Amino acid sequence: MAEVAILSGLQASGKSTFFRERLADTHVHVSKDNWPNARHREQRQRRVIGEALVEGRDVAVDNTNPSPHEREPLIEIAHKAGAKAVGYWFPPDPGVSLERNAQREGRQRVPNVGLFSTLKRLKRPSYAEGFDELYKVHSDGQGGFTVEHCPTDTDLEEKPAPVRTGSARRG
Repeated sequence: MAEVAILSGLQASGKSTFFRERLADTHVHVSKDNWPNARHREQRQRRVIGEALVEGRDVAVDNTNPSPHEREPLIEIAHKAGAKAVGYWFPPDPGVSLERNAQREGRQRVPNVGLFSTLKRLKRPSYAEGFDELYKVHSDGQGGFTVEHCPTDTDLEEKPAPVRTGSARRG
């Protein structure tokens, strides 16, 4: 069964790098960034996804896909073609994204206001949207990624760091 992998996260969160490292050998890469000057990029994206699925190929949609509104048509295309809709969630870390973005050059660099605009719209994906599988992706701090399967929406939530308590003496 073919799949549509829908990557969701801030600009400069590692989605394209993740695609290259984990999905490029098996999935057709679909990104509106590939058509920066094209009109009707949404329609073109849907057409390319549909064509790949008709050919029985897996697809990875590498855009911010920040909200259910943007993800809904992608999930619909997958299901109509008999494919699985698989979400890859890149939890936001604005500081890291701003840092990575600052290292980009030319058209690759996104104005900071664009990144913050996406952050305001960014919603964690949910099985209620129609996803068949969901994964949470983090940088491993060594240039790679850790990928965690999330069988429930609760598993996608970020766990707070444990609070360290020590014996602080007052003196």
